[in-house]
Amino acid sequence: MASGEQQPVKRQFVNFAFYKIDPAWRRLPEDERTRGKQEFVRVVEEYTSRVIVIPYTMVGIRGDCDIMLWRISYELELFQEMSSKLLSTGLGKYLSTPYSYLAMTKRSIYVDHHVHENQESKRLTIVPGKSKYIFVYPFVKTREWFLLTKAARQGMMDEHIEVGHRFPSVKLNTTYSFGLDDQEWVVAFETDKPEDFLDLVMALRETEGSRYTLRDTPIFTCLHKSLKEALDTLGG
Repeated sequence: MASGEQQPVKRQFVNFAFYKIDPAWRRLPEDERTRGKQEFVRVVEEYTSRVIVIPYTMVGIRGDCDIMLWRISYELELFQEMSSKLLSTGLGKYLSTPYSYLAMTKRSIYVDHHVHENQESKRLTIVPGKSKYIFVYPFVKTREWFLLTKAARQGMMDEHIEVGHRFPSVKLNTTYSFGLDDQEWVVAFETDKPEDFLDLVMALRETEGSRYTLRDTPIFTCLHKSLKEALDTLGG
């Protein structure tokens, strides 16, 4: 690299892994359940320096998944390595993975004239907050959207971002899945006020860009817990 050139900024891999517990696990002896949870926690702790893991629970909220691990790393292989070890624990043997979304960080092309970091990030590094809730869903635009001119898309995104500015309590994390997974983006909204997120989504439905949304489901409402607390919500 020539003198004076900037080093390219590394981009992160991002994974949202959703797990469902087999009800048979709850019928195991208490000491076996406790040991399985401890093994699960130790595996996560083993990767502390290489993978950021933020745990959430959905017990009592969704019927098809119980806990979610939001994982962030510079090495894709670590997700696979960690998952293999998690599934081999006493708890992991009773877990299935109904949903798992893979994405990467990438600078948005629409934010040059916007400075509200909570809504459209200019960062290539995820900085997870400490909000009580996160709302996660895969997102796909119609092909017609990508065939519009950049100016046309920018105008609609300006409206979209302006709506987001009305809800400063909601922090948006947008990650990109083009070619990596079925969706094009995975969006994750952090907030302590679910009512603000509900109002934000309703307001976005009325924007011009909304007509180009092809798919934005399933939507997951997740409660942030420590890993031990999240595992304890599994009922054992």
